[in-house]
Amino acid sequence: MTEVNISEIKRLRELTGVGITDAKKALVESGGNFDKAYAQMKEQGLAKAEARGDREAVAGLIGSYTHDGRIGVIAEVNCETDFVAKTDEFKELVKDLCLHIAASWPENETELLVQPFVKNPDQTVGDYVNEHIAKLGENIIVKRFARFELGETGQRTSLSRR
Repeated sequence: MTEVNISEIKRLRELTGVGITDAKKALVESGGNFDKAYAQMKEQGLAKAEARGDREAVAGLIGSYTHDGRIGVIAEVNCETDFVAKTDEFKELVKDLCLHIAASWPENETELLVQPFVKNPDQTVGDYVNEHIAKLGENIIVKRFARFELGETGQRTSLSRR
């Protein structure tokens, strides 16, 4: 049996949101290779996230972001429970989504989710949301958003569901 370092278990657990037992199991199965274990857990987490996609998400937050008083975004992001909506991770997700919308000006939900995430262009916004679905254990939906820019003749809004 491959011995694994407790700090690696803790690190994998923090990155993926899985339990200690699952993190240790992934590290043992990967022969102690952290990157391989992380990829395996991420893949499993995303599979779990897809299974949660049918669950109703009626709680959540309305977040906002303004940039230099010239650009403003308001977004409704839903989750399944108030408990998750009140967590720092969910609040940070909503804040990051508003920041991304301000920077990238997507036309709708579909375009938003396939765009490279402004804070990490190596992943899409959809992947970023799915990571949070896996970590928080609930379905998360970017329900709608609006972006305003000073001097523009209109704003872009999206009311479609993910």
